[in-house]
Amino acid sequence: MMARHFLSLLDLNSEELRTIITRAIELKAILRKGESYTPFQNKTLAMLFDKSSTRTRVSFEAGMAQFGGHALFLSSKDTQLGRGEPIEDTARVLSGMVDIIMIRTFAHETIERFANVATVPVINGLTDLVHPCQLLADLQTWFEKRGDIKGATVTWVGDGNNMCHSYINAARLLDFNLRIGSPHGYEPDQNIVDAAGNKVYFTNDAMEAASNSDLIVTDVWASMGQEEEQKQREKAFSSFQVNSQLMQQANKDALFMHCLPAHRGEEVSSEVLEGAQSVVWDEAENRLHAQKALIEFLLLSSN
Repeated sequence: MMARHFLSLLDLNSEELRTIITRAIELKAILRKGESYTPFQNKTLAMLFDKSSTRTRVSFEAGMAQFGGHALFLSSKDTQLGRGEPIEDTARVLSGMVDIIMIRTFAHETIERFANVATVPVINGLTDLVHPCQLLADLQTWFEKRGDIKGATVTWVGDGNNMCHSYINAARLLDFNLRIGSPHGYEPDQNIVDAAGNKVYFTNDAMEAASNSDLIVTDVWASMGQEEEQKQREKAFSSFQVNSQLMQQANKDALFMHCLPAHRGEEVSSEVLEGAQSVVWDEAENRLHAQKALIEFLLLSSN
């Protein structure tokens, strides 16, 4: 059987995505009851990092340990990749030694090249194009708080980045309405927007985007690798901060999410981040449970 990869949410169909979310909620309950569930003893997850991380590393490593398996942290600086070994060669070598691989890198092409030759499941831990694992955690959080997201209105405020692209893909799969408010010059990839058809509405006005929304989501103004653009982005995004005024445009029971790390007083005010509508800490914890459900799905689908 061919290995199932998870490079984008679109590697799943709608039913599979809902199954993984449901399973994540079940796995969370099992863990909280203190029950032992170790189906992957002697299984190894290799974690290859080109970008630094807190939540991605800890959630994958802890999840694999809870499954009875083992996780290996591999930095590109400390492997032969840092000395110029082709990514395809590393994929072939790791496929012969481990059972599943997670990669967090820059160019999406890198993980596509890796997966093309890997014979074990490959998980996208983040690329510059998409961040599908974070979406699993976000969706799990919504399902826990509000039930199925079908028909809901979600607003993305800020950079049309990898998180925004992943929300567009999620809207396609789970049939919710996505409103995007981004400044001129920071719009999401038009091809990804076009593929979503009428599920996506775009505006350059953050307040308009947030109107009558059930969920407000944002991210930092300058992502990893864009530090040199910080001042330029602060100017461009100055009217895109998620604060109490913007949240008032949304529905009264709207939730707020942020993938973290958050810059208080920049893309989000402290009042909103720490407020009653914020579910960012549930969202962060759910990286663990959602990725465990993903690992289980991929390993069982590939055996």
